[in-house]
Amino acid sequence: MDPHAPMDDDFNDKPREKCGVFGVMGAEDASVLVALGLHALQHRGQESCGVASYDGARFYTERHLGLVGDHLTDDDLPDRLPGAAAIGHTRYATQGETILRNVQPLFADTSGGGFAIGHNGQLTNARALRDELVEKGAIFQSTSDTECILQLLARSRKDGIVERFVDALRQVDGAYALVCLANDMLIGARDPHGIRPLIIGELNGALILTSETCALDIIGAKFVRSVENGEVVVITMGPDKRAHLHSRRPFPRKAPRPCLFELVYFARPDSIVDGRSVYDVRKRMGLRLAKETKVDADVVVPVPDSGVPAALGFSQASGVPFEMGIIRNHYVGRTFIEPKQEIRAFGVRLKHSANRAVIEGKRVVLVDDSIVRGTTSSKIVQMIRDAGAAEVHFRSASPPIKFPDFYGIDMPSKNKLMAANLSLEEMRDSLGADSLGFLSVEGLYWAMGEKKRNAARPQFTDHVFTGEYPTTLVDHEASRSDKDLQLSFLMEPPAR
Repeated sequence: MDPHAPMDDDFNDKPREKCGVFGVMGAEDASVLVALGLHALQHRGQESCGVASYDGARFYTERHLGLVGDHLTDDDLPDRLPGAAAIGHTRYATQGETILRNVQPLFADTSGGGFAIGHNGQLTNARALRDELVEKGAIFQSTSDTECILQLLARSRKDGIVERFVDALRQVDGAYALVCLANDMLIGARDPHGIRPLIIGELNGALILTSETCALDIIGAKFVRSVENGEVVVITMGPDKRAHLHSRRPFPRKAPRPCLFELVYFARPDSIVDGRSVYDVRKRMGLRLAKETKVDADVVVPVPDSGVPAALGFSQASGVPFEMGIIRNHYVGRTFIEPKQEIRAFGVRLKHSANRAVIEGKRVVLVDDSIVRGTTSSKIVQMIRDAGAAEVHFRSASPPIKFPDFYGIDMPSKNKLMAANLSLEEMRDSLGADSLGFLSVEGLYWAMGEKKRNAARPQFTDHVFTGEYPTTLVDHEASRSDKDLQLSFLMEPPAR
């Protein structure tokens, strides 16, 4: 059993948001900007948040379980976390349990000075690295794969903190977008494939590193550019009192392969990811979906919130009217639905309500971003039927998800992925829909602005749909059915 999973399947039927990172160099009360940025990135992880700052003499850190708004909004935040440089992290655990010592940024004192690190992604060789480091005498303070980078940096014999950081990165595999704070410098890095996003922004001479452009918008910063795949950027303060960026390319150049699921589901619709508007891509997904899976219907209804742009595109391409046939309650939390089984059974209806006025007697097309296990989707179909729909047709704006992820998405193991175990007709029958349709892989590439998928060298990380993983899975086997085995090496030992 996944120890991070909530008790109700209705809240565990989507890939979990990974993590969000934010760092700033050269701004007065930098921790305030970081807290605002993390608030904008809250959709990427709701289990914990943390900030590390540096005032030119010492480091300060705060780490909390819970939401940004519950811990990082007090007026005394600049006093608790002073300095013109700070980094922050909001987390949903994909490696390591949800306990305070796993909350990032992680911090360590090294021979080169203090070093704080925030990580979005997942290292695929963390188990092998951890075993090797422990064998050599390393003492780990967390169960997070991110600590492997800290341990490798601390043990490096290279000169200077940047060289030690690069030396550490040469030894890790997998996906990472990193923001790090060292003495008088902010460091960012993106893995050689560029699987996870990382961008650069600017605000009144300060430079910013973060996961999405929506975090720049909240503080009024301007977008500069994306950190390139395999790039390491070092930001320092110049004599002109402005932050200056220095770029390094320490790895052999590879074609970028950013993760498609950022555009399909994770990123906020108002963000720009690797030069593409998330909203526009999702709308194009719906346009293509309508052409690929035509159906006679009276109304197009999105499954909120992530299905809305695709449903708009589907409506425009098909000519079928768009209506908000499902109303989402944004104020449902886990604590409300956990205490009693009879309450948990109504999980979907607590989160989503059918708008009978636009559904009753209609042939309804339900448009969602994806189908993972299908448990929530089947309950939504039934809810629409109970509201009086004459027919219910389900459409997924992404291709069938058939393979697990090992790069920072908390996704069920293969034996729990509906599309990996059932035929299209069996899936339709399980969902209780009159028809079922998915966007094709080629259609998704079209929505991304590509003519077609390059089978020899795919332009994106699309393994959850195709099974083609961009890196060697040292610690994981894509065919493993038991997800607990993927995480067991980083789990807490049993209580004695």
